[in-house]
Amino acid sequence: MLFSQIIGHEDIKKKLIQSVKENRVAHAQLFLGPEGTGKLALAIAYAQYINCTNKGENDSCGECPSCKKFNALAHPDLHFIFPSTTNKSIKKDPESDLFLTEWREYLESCECYASLSNWYNALDVENKQGAINVRDAATIMRKLNLKAYEAEYKVAIIWMAEKLNVQAANKLLKLLEEPPEKTVFILISENQEDLLMTIRSRTVLMKIPRLSYNEVRDALVKKFNCGAENVHNAAVLSDGNWILASHYINEQDEEKLYFSCFQKWMRYCFKFSAPELIDFIANDIKSLGREKQKEFLSYGLNMFHNALFINNGLINNVLLPEDEKNFLKNFAPFISNNNIDLISELFEESINQIERNGNAQLIFLDDSFKIFNYFKIK
Repeated sequence: MLFSQIIGHEDIKKKLIQSVKENRVAHAQLFLGPEGTGKLALAIAYAQYINCTNKGENDSCGECPSCKKFNALAHPDLHFIFPSTTNKSIKKDPESDLFLTEWREYLESCECYASLSNWYNALDVENKQGAINVRDAATIMRKLNLKAYEAEYKVAIIWMAEKLNVQAANKLLKLLEEPPEKTVFILISENQEDLLMTIRSRTVLMKIPRLSYNEVRDALVKKFNCGAENVHNAAVLSDGNWILASHYINEQDEEKLYFSCFQKWMRYCFKFSAPELIDFIANDIKSLGREKQKEFLSYGLNMFHNALFINNGLINNVLLPEDEKNFLKNFAPFISNNNIDLISELFEESINQIERNGNAQLIFLDDSFKIFNYFKIK
């Protein structure tokens, strides 16, 4: 993975490259940012640059034996830990090493822009949630205590580090406190609050922000052969998430489904029609499945924020398809500076609850009751 293959983040790329040039590579780093911003891609490109034997001014050479192995995600001194769980092939004691073939295939298919839901789909784990367990920590400790095979630095990338269970985190902490020589840990996380404070305190933080509208739009134009309106809509709706932007381009019909569901849900919440709400949640929402339920809540949260823009006279900031914008013009009076924080916290908490295998039907029913009350706040 070359830095030039990664969308945006030019300042961050420069900082990472400069740290190598100045021999200031921190032994433990935390790449923190929302989904779809390229954290994993940046980590892999950084690891490749560190060990490139013919470094360029702004990127790896891409041609030396080290670069070729990194590009194939098969360098013997590049190690991965990631969430895993049982599936049809691995029925007990799952750990990252048992899924390395699937992991490499998945990263190749997504060009290293990985999401937890898509990774679980690739593993075919149905509704089970993965974790990074103590077996993963023990395996990486054993590997990193050996000498490097070829590279100057051994690099361990821990993707979705918030999925470390307590036992694994405590075991890994010993490595972070007393790291083997010439070893770099790159932890990747979307929610640092779920990481042990002792882990966070031993890492150098690198915040990876959302991509800009222009960065997403330009990348879509370069990658996909589609109309300007579709590109615009996908760039807007993605909210700086390249994974969602690509998804919207490929699944325009799904975005229309979310809009239809959102309209119905808000209508039922407004009049708090219990029979209609129960029927809607039992059928429309349940049929989405767990991962799409989270996507739908993220879509709804974006709609609420755009409604607030309209209510505050900032309609030019709303970059949505006309049918959605027209709906929000009528919906906006019910969203204000006095209730938007409550709604945002509610939706974010609901996404986390579904992520933790909460009962989606009860979560959506509880949300509906609270939204009904929040609408009354002017």
